[in-house]
Amino acid sequence: MAVSIQAVRGMNDLLPSDTACWQQAEQVLRETVASFGYSEVRMPLLEKTNLFSRAIGEVTDVVEKEMYTFEDRSGESLSLRPEGTAGCVRACLEHNLIYNQEQRLWYMGPMFRHERPQKGRYRQFHQLGVEVFGLNGPDIDAEIILLSKTLWDKFGISDNLKLQLNTLGSSEERMAYRQKLVEYLEAHFADLDEDSKRRTHTNPLRVLDSKDPKTGEILLNAPKLADCLGAESRAHFDKLRDILESCGVNYELNSRLVRGLDYYNLTVFEWVTDALGAQGTVCGGGRYDGLVAELGGTPTPAVGFGLGMERLILLLTTLDKLKERNAVDIYVVGACADAQKEQAKLSLRLRSDLPHARIMNHCGGGSFKKQFRRADKLQAKAAVILGESELKDGTLTVKDLRAGDSGAQQTLPYAEAVALLQRLLAA
Repeated sequence: MAVSIQAVRGMNDLLPSDTACWQQAEQVLRETVASFGYSEVRMPLLEKTNLFSRAIGEVTDVVEKEMYTFEDRSGESLSLRPEGTAGCVRACLEHNLIYNQEQRLWYMGPMFRHERPQKGRYRQFHQLGVEVFGLNGPDIDAEIILLSKTLWDKFGISDNLKLQLNTLGSSEERMAYRQKLVEYLEAHFADLDEDSKRRTHTNPLRVLDSKDPKTGEILLNAPKLADCLGAESRAHFDKLRDILESCGVNYELNSRLVRGLDYYNLTVFEWVTDALGAQGTVCGGGRYDGLVAELGGTPTPAVGFGLGMERLILLLTTLDKLKERNAVDIYVVGACADAQKEQAKLSLRLRSDLPHARIMNHCGGGSFKKQFRRADKLQAKAAVILGESELKDGTLTVKDLRAGDSGAQQTLPYAEAVALLQRLLAA
């Protein structure tokens, strides 16, 4: 008996019923980033492992536990990308895109992390990433937040998402805070959860993100990063808030928001929802001014965000914001034996004259009734019938399939038939 081969756990197929939803969402994403003047960049799925260990941080959960890493045949360590920012910076440096230049970029595609699969979180997942290089003011921080807000407006889900905002200050300010936080955590070490104990001396700011209730209580009295901020960092954050407020963007200050990767500084933000249960973060990002230099480039200001596609699709589906889309607009039916050759030619002509319509030519033979059953199954809006009289007269018969069995059909010259089809598809 043959062994059944299945997909790798946490790496899912997207079937035609799924991809119709994804295509709708992707179209809105592409149109929106283009409307802000951002350009697309496409990077490899596979990068050298040290790119991620240097960029993300060797003691982060992503690098320590979640990356898919292996040696290739030459003995070089490679990893499937767990996020997009590091690869985008690498591409910009390699192709000299950001030295004394400003770049607004976006990308979309799969990422990989070996974590426990659950609803909205998979081992192969997809992200929209937006990255800006060469601009250091709070106005660009505001722009990418406004870009994400524009997405929610277009999807009709703004009321279901809340913006959480924080500042991490400069690297020097963060180090000063880190020392105070470690001292505090050490004083309460015995009562921390195991993950927080491990992070106390490796990545203490991540303890602030702990979901453990007891650790959460301890953190209520922990030192605040805001107390370590200098005037410049405060001014940056205040100006960002001022711009957001002037644009009518509501937000919540969250002093425990640190994000999961080491490269962030100053602004960090997340868009969260309570419509999906525990998996509430749909989009997050912030400023990472030190990353370009960390990867060998000239110090360059940078800011960006990542949007989880699976999480977004789940939210849109939960809120019933995606329109059902039929697979076919027009189904071409042959009513006689001589129609088969002409059907193919007719379908090509219709696709040329109706470029936005999805047109399917019936193949495989079968009765007239069987062909219409197929058209109904595909939820076609209209049928074009080609029979003996149509072939003889050079006409087409058009039937409105949304009108049911009583739907009127008209036999018309080609140009008039195309005009009728345009009206039916627009209705």
